[in-house]
Amino acid sequence: MNVQALLQMNTIFISILIESLPFILLGVLISGIIQMFVSEEMIAKIIPKNPILSVLSAIGAGVFFLACECGIVPITRRLIAKGVPLSAAIAFMLSAPILNPIVLFSTYIAFGNSWSMVFYRGGIALAVVLIIACILSFQFKTNQLKQEHIEHMHHHKLTFKDKITGMFKHSIEEFFSVGKYLIIGALLAAAIQTFLKTSLLLEIGQGKLSGNAVMMALSYVMSLCSQADAFVASSFRSTFSPSSLVAFLVFGAMFDIKNTIMLLGTFKTKFVLCLMAYIFISVLGLTLLFIS
Repeated sequence: MNVQALLQMNTIFISILIESLPFILLGVLISGIIQMFVSEEMIAKIIPKNPILSVLSAIGAGVFFLACECGIVPITRRLIAKGVPLSAAIAFMLSAPILNPIVLFSTYIAFGNSWSMVFYRGGIALAVVLIIACILSFQFKTNQLKQEHIEHMHHHKLTFKDKITGMFKHSIEEFFSVGKYLIIGALLAAAIQTFLKTSLLLEIGQGKLSGNAVMMALSYVMSLCSQADAFVASSFRSTFSPSSLVAFLVFGAMFDIKNTIMLLGTFKTKFVLCLMAYIFISVLGLTLLFIS
């Protein structure tokens, strides 16, 4: 381990933090707003009772929500704690970093004003979210949060000033709670990017199946923000097939090293591992079946 490698790792580590922190701050602030201004009764009225409609409404909310895969985790945790069904909350968590207009527009620009990659990315992502939501609704009957205790707020007893104060207090606590997992995840991602030879992955990923799997592994390791990953993916156009590029764009926006660490700090380990496996299999299968 030489000095140059350490400096490179430090640069990557800092760049990941700088890229992620604005979305983490936004996420914990919204989490604080939900905690103080949204009651369990309001959630019960807004979320449809029908499981399918609740998932579809969550996906619709995700489309209009500008967040990355890290910043969405504290919001998801708070929504589940407030009573949103697990399948709907995870559908929101997975769809928001991919299906929002900023990400789709950046994909359009990155691939030379081509709509095909936008439709492939959005379509595969939507199909994956629906598959995952269906599986979760059957397999898991509890909220799967590590902290089962749900803090109930008596909103009618608090003044507006109390709610504002509580919002910022909760946001600060949430920031330090998820922030440590972001730092650990960013450090791991920087170390792997520094010491794992990308050329080795490129050599392995020459077949159709291996190409998709390698690009998914690469997206996991690189831990890119979903608003910028399309520009990185487009640089691999001469090396990998469109199927592999879509696999890179969908899987990386749903799962990477830094948000895996954050999810492990939020949800039960078995749930996180199952979620990762289901997403990996779904993305791999759908991209191989529908994209050449």
